[in-house]
Amino acid sequence: MAGMPTHLITGAGSGIGAAVARRLHARGDELVLHARDAGRAKELAAEFPGSRTLVGDLSDPDRLSWAFSHQTLPDRIDSLMHIAGVVDLGPVGDLTPKTWRHQLDVNLIAPAELTRHFLPQLRVTQGHVIFVNSGAGLSASAGWSAYAASKHGLKALADALRNEEHANGVRVTTVYPGRTASPMQAKVHQQEGKEYDASKWIDPESVATSILMALDLPRDAEINDMTVRPGR
Repeated sequence: MAGMPTHLITGAGSGIGAAVARRLHARGDELVLHARDAGRAKELAAEFPGSRTLVGDLSDPDRLSWAFSHQTLPDRIDSLMHIAGVVDLGPVGDLTPKTWRHQLDVNLIAPAELTRHFLPQLRVTQGHVIFVNSGAGLSASAGWSAYAASKHGLKALADALRNEEHANGVRVTTVYPGRTASPMQAKVHQQEGKEYDASKWIDPESVATSILMALDLPRDAEINDMTVRPGR
């Protein structure tokens, strides 16, 4: 392979995404970090010197293509990592279409649109698409309908993509982390009315380790689905 591999990462600002970006940056890989606006892009560029940024609002997937058309896109991508996500809990009886739509847009439709946009590059490199899903992508608890629906949809997107692109040599992995110590988890606890203790949940670094293992696996194998649960 000429040069170091290039990874496009969403959600690199915190939690699992930041842990993955730190690890890849430390080993000298090229990073293209997605940011929702120019201010966030500037922060990410400062945090990961030498990386490039890509600006677009995941909550408005219809405009991503337009936003990208005004920026210089990487001509090579070896992996596309969908790690950004939003969560908003509530019973079905209370959730409005706006709450549903926001989670479906960010967690499902934006990843589909990003994948569509960068598939040509991924086919050339025989690259890897990694979807960071959730335990909620496998089963839905009370209060989790909209978020779980978006993540169940993300599993369907990944499964279909894997079947479509297998012949092109594109690998597709879904990672289902259990509760991970992150700002999102703090918000979930707040919405559940529970006290948040980060030490009880998975360290984002442990999820990053599992993601890198899938990424670095030799070409003769592919991890399709990986569930990562709290060990304590």
